[in-house]
Amino acid sequence: MTLVRHLAAAVALGVLLVIISITISPFRDYQMAEVACYVVAVAGLTALVGLSGQISLGNGAFMAIGAYAGALLLLHLHWPLAVVLVASAAVAAAGGGVVGVAAARLRGPYLAGATLMLAVALPSLALRFGLLGGDQGLTVVITSPGFLGPAFPVTRWQAWLTCGCALIVLVLLANLARSRIGRSWRAAGDDEAAAALAGLNVARLRVLAFVVSAACAGLAGALLAVTTSIISPEAFTLTLSIALLTGAVVGGLGTLPGAVWGSLVLVLVPTYVTDTASSHGLSSSAGSNIPVAAYGVVLIVVMLAFPDGIQGGLRRLFRPLASRVPALRGAPPPRAPDSQLRAPASEHQEEGSI
Repeated sequence: MTLVRHLAAAVALGVLLVIISITISPFRDYQMAEVACYVVAVAGLTALVGLSGQISLGNGAFMAIGAYAGALLLLHLHWPLAVVLVASAAVAAAGGGVVGVAAARLRGPYLAGATLMLAVALPSLALRFGLLGGDQGLTVVITSPGFLGPAFPVTRWQAWLTCGCALIVLVLLANLARSRIGRSWRAAGDDEAAAALAGLNVARLRVLAFVVSAACAGLAGALLAVTTSIISPEAFTLTLSIALLTGAVVGGLGTLPGAVWGSLVLVLVPTYVTDTASSHGLSSSAGSNIPVAAYGVVLIVVMLAFPDGIQGGLRRLFRPLASRVPALRGAPPPRAPDSQLRAPASEHQEEGSI
């Protein structure tokens, strides 16, 4: 029933997005496609950080892997677009598996430092190989399918394509989070020692989380290449990796709706701030630094107002309303903190504790 419910919600949301894309301008279609690309990447990152408890600053590098893999397959092998997207995700997943195995024994800041090095070093490899286009990058040109008609806007087709892929990824991740694997990720993220004593292979779970997150990032990179029509090393710098993690934290770690809120912040805030700076006559050099400052302001405000992210804040705001609706009263209560679940220690236990 969970799969059916998720599929029904995805179909309803997809119909709504199609209706919206028909009524908005091409620029808004482009923004919708860009948001959908980031939703795919942030959703994979929130599964890695929010469920398995691992910190990664290298998902921008996995996006670069997927983008360049997709561009090369389209330009040189002329594969169908659907096959290219799947292959890009698979290539990035293989890279994520290698990184996951190498980082399986790293924790906390050491893991963050290793993935940070990946985010800095990997995109610069494009400058050393002519096949990857150097600093000029690669140009990817796609057209809308013939059955949509010759006058069908390409931006609308890009919005449909990216939103469809985002909905598929969200459905898969939602069911994965509720599966045995998702429960094992939560157990390993909460307490690795207890998870190992329960018979879980913590190292394999950590590698699998990296693989899933990297596959989502690779698919997002391929979709971004299709949307922007050009990829270059400047598009996959460390700033992108930090922005993805910021979007996951702002939206709400461990929640897929939070990935949507975080992606909206990543796309709409820089555009609004840049337009505001231009309207007030700021120079281009000064205006280029304002989006970074805006990210910081939004992050501080959200963390102060909603420590659990935007999705957590919405849950807290609408929880009193949900408790008054009879249909929602049967929902399971929220999980109590570990301190409340533990029984008080006896006198002998307290004396024997370290």
